[in-house]
Amino acid sequence: MLNRRAFSGLAVASAAASVALPASVSASEPGTEGTIGFHAFASSNVPGEVGVAIYQPPGYDAARAEAYPFLLWLHGGNGSEKDMLFFKSAFDREIASGRVPPLVIATPSGRRSLYMDFSDGSERWESYILSDVLPFVRRTANVAASRERTFIGGVSMGGLGGLRIAFKHPELFAGVIALEPAIEATLEWKGAGARTRFWRSERALYPMFGSPVDLDYWAANNPATIASAAPERLLDLRIYLEVGDQDALYLYEGAEYLHRILFDAGLAHEYRLVHGADHVGPSLLPRMADALGFLGRQLSPPGWIDWSVLDFRRAMDNSKRAAGIRVEQADPRRLKRP
Repeated sequence: MLNRRAFSGLAVASAAASVALPASVSASEPGTEGTIGFHAFASSNVPGEVGVAIYQPPGYDAARAEAYPFLLWLHGGNGSEKDMLFFKSAFDREIASGRVPPLVIATPSGRRSLYMDFSDGSERWESYILSDVLPFVRRTANVAASRERTFIGGVSMGGLGGLRIAFKHPELFAGVIALEPAIEATLEWKGAGARTRFWRSERALYPMFGSPVDLDYWAANNPATIASAAPERLLDLRIYLEVGDQDALYLYEGAEYLHRILFDAGLAHEYRLVHGADHVGPSLLPRMADALGFLGRQLSPPGWIDWSVLDFRRAMDNSKRAAGIRVEQADPRRLKRP
């Protein structure tokens, strides 16, 4: 089994190496760079002082009449709020290109909590996100308070946390973007095999889920189980899910499993298996750009359904009826099915 300390070292070293690669990062034009501010506060939900990084887009105006869209971005395991520095160039470039409108992004410190409320109540990281971080950012920055302009997401452990929080609280978020989420390909913890347990041992779950692991509590906080149990709750949640097909932690298995649950439930979503990408390294910057492109399309729909599409649909619907196939009304929240 991979020692957690050894894994932490490998992950940090790999992330540092990817930050140092200049080939994928071009210099920003004057006036196209956002700023990052680092904040700290105490919370009754978690021990010690916690940090929050807040990215403000180029030309940020604290007095702007229209509040900025807001993305709550959760870092990966062994990371911190300072991980936002790695993705800043992608934020700047995508906003400058117009693919995503100017938005505020906040990354709170989550330590190695899995963003969980621990089963014994000793630490409440999900509560900290919802009860402390969201209000703090809304007090600190000119961001939208509405669900329609509030998104959550994350990478690796943060992808897991983002999916879980969004799936448990779809009334709070318009969408979720999950890069290589650290999720298991099972509805029950006992179904997790060696390809999961070498990087997430049962012992690693004890602080969050109890010793032995409370199987019901684990299932109640597993994104795949939540989605499987009540998929209609997620009908209005825009979901972006991606993972590299070379992920050394085999996280494509969990992502594919969740994709199939969403697919079989008829929930529209965007799923990408990124060819050639591993869990760390320079692929993460263009993958973040793709995720931001998805977010931009939710905030500013591109008008893809024009007269040519409507004419095509009418012709195909007539052909379906002639073939005895039931025709459903188009609903962008659902997959088209007979």
